[in-house]
Amino acid sequence: MTDLLLNVDFTPCERPGRKEPGNPKHRQFLRRRRVLEQRGVLKQKQLPVVQPPAGRGSLKKPGRRGKGLGAAGGHQEKRNPQPKPCRKANGATSVTRPGAAAQNSSASSNRTGLPLKIKAKPRGTAKSKRSPPAFPPQPPKLVAIDCEMVGTGPGGRTSDLARCSIVGYNGDVMYDQYIRPVAPIVDYRTRWSGIRRHHMANAVPFSKAQREILRILAGKIVVGHAVSNDFKALKYFHPKALTRDTSRIPLLNRKGGFPENVSISLKRLTKQLLHKDIQVGKTGHCSVEDARATMELYKVVEAEWEQHLMLNPEQD
Repeated sequence: MTDLLLNVDFTPCERPGRKEPGNPKHRQFLRRRRVLEQRGVLKQKQLPVVQPPAGRGSLKKPGRRGKGLGAAGGHQEKRNPQPKPCRKANGATSVTRPGAAAQNSSASSNRTGLPLKIKAKPRGTAKSKRSPPAFPPQPPKLVAIDCEMVGTGPGGRTSDLARCSIVGYNGDVMYDQYIRPVAPIVDYRTRWSGIRRHHMANAVPFSKAQREILRILAGKIVVGHAVSNDFKALKYFHPKALTRDTSRIPLLNRKGGFPENVSISLKRLTKQLLHKDIQVGKTGHCSVEDARATMELYKVVEAEWEQHLMLNPEQD
C-alpha cells in the first residue's frame, strides 16, 4: 500500500475580520493602545468610560479582591456611599474611600479615588463676647477722697497738699496722713484746712505720700467734691471715666432744690440731702468727715447717675 503523507497545519486560522475604520495612522494608534491597555500601563483618566451593557442593568458588584476588572483591564475601586472622615494634625478633614489608604500617594494622585480635602473651621474662631460692665459699680472699686491744702510761695497763694483722706464705700478709712509740702509753708489756712504747725512734725514727705495714694486710687472709681482741685494738689490726673464729682451731678442739685448748672458747696448739699452739719466751728475742716459725706451724697443718686453715664458715656 502506498503511504499517503499529509501536511496538516493545526495553527488556528484567523478569520478575516472587518477592516478597521480610519486611515493607517489611526489604526496603528488603536493597536498600540490595545497593547498598553492589556499591560495596564495606561492611566485611569486615559481609559475609556465603561458603560453597562444594554439590558443587564448596572455594573458587576466589585465585592471580592481581583474581580470587577473593566474592559481595558484597569482595576475598579469599591464604591462606598459613606466615606470615612479622617482628621489630620493640621485640623483639616479629608474624606477617603476604602482601599485608597493602601495606595501610594504618588500613584494615587492621578486616579479617581483621590482623597478630598475639606477645610474645617479652626477651633476657637468664634468671637468671645465681652461681658458688660458691672452696674452699679462694685463697692470695693469705689473710694472717696478729700484733701486739705496750705499756702506756699509768694504770699501763700500756691496751694500745696498738707492732708489727704481716702475712705471706702462704707466710710472705712483707707488712708489718712498729714503731708509735708516740698516748698516752705507760708500760710497754714487753719480756719479752713485745720492744719497747724505741729502737724508737720511727723508729716509724710510729699513724694512718698503721692506713691501710696496713687497705689490706692489705681483702677478705682474716685468720688470727690470738686475733686479736680484734689488731683491738682496731688499732681495727678485720674481717668475721666473713673471720676465722680458730686459738685457736677445735676441729679443732686435737683433733689436738693438747687439750680442744676450751679456748683453747690459740700456743706449745703449735706445739710439739704443728708440732714447733717459738717464743717462747723473754727477748728477747720476734717478731710475724713468730708470724704464720708461725699460718699453718702453719691449713694443718693448712685443708680440713676451710673445708668445715665452708661447711656451717655461721653458726657461728664
